[in-house]
Amino acid sequence: MLYQAYDAQSDMFNPVRQMARLALSSFGQQSQAKSWFGGIHAVAAYELIDRAGLTHSRPSFHIDQVRVGNRDVAVTERVALKLPFGTLLQFKKDTGVVQPSVLLVAPLSGHFATLLRNTALTLLADHDVYITDWHNARDVPLERGGFNFDDYVTYLIRFMEQIGTDCHVVAVCQPCVQTLAAVAVMAEGRNACQPRSMTLMAGPVDTRINPTEVNKLASGKP
Repeated sequence: MLYQAYDAQSDMFNPVRQMARLALSSFGQQSQAKSWFGGIHAVAAYELIDRAGLTHSRPSFHIDQVRVGNRDVAVTERVALKLPFGTLLQFKKDTGVVQPSVLLVAPLSGHFATLLRNTALTLLADHDVYITDWHNARDVPLERGGFNFDDYVTYLIRFMEQIGTDCHVVAVCQPCVQTLAAVAVMAEGRNACQPRSMTLMAGPVDTRINPTEVNKLASGKP
């Protein structure tokens, strides 16, 4: 019922987005809009409206090459492990240089993993980069069951085991807590594939300390 409601809302808003798309094509590129008063602001507003629709397909990372040392090398996406709710992607570089592996844990909270494209591109210069490409839950068959906090942690452990030893992990925003739990479980079990280092970026672990407005809203509801 919830999916149908979202789709209905999106369909109702389609004419407005089409109007914005038509206006953008009429005004041309943003750089060309500088010639008339308020051009850049108008183009930005129309772009915002155009992008307000629901998106169910992940855009491409557009990472085709990266500079390693003093030369550019080709990069291809490879599926290292595919599970019902997420895929472990590897950015495979066409080079014989051995570099440490790093797992980049992207948020599972309404974003696509491509949100971290620039982070992955930066890490690629010195690392063998893997990333969690989470699936849209609406596309997962019901017989696959649910996906809760414990499942999230289990997925991360399986991903790190797939990468193997000599791996580092970097979590950004929402998955910081799950990554911390996964690494702790692996350390307690003396898992040979536990990461050599763990970096948690912009993800509050204990939200009782300096709670944000989002935390206050959540704790103030049943």
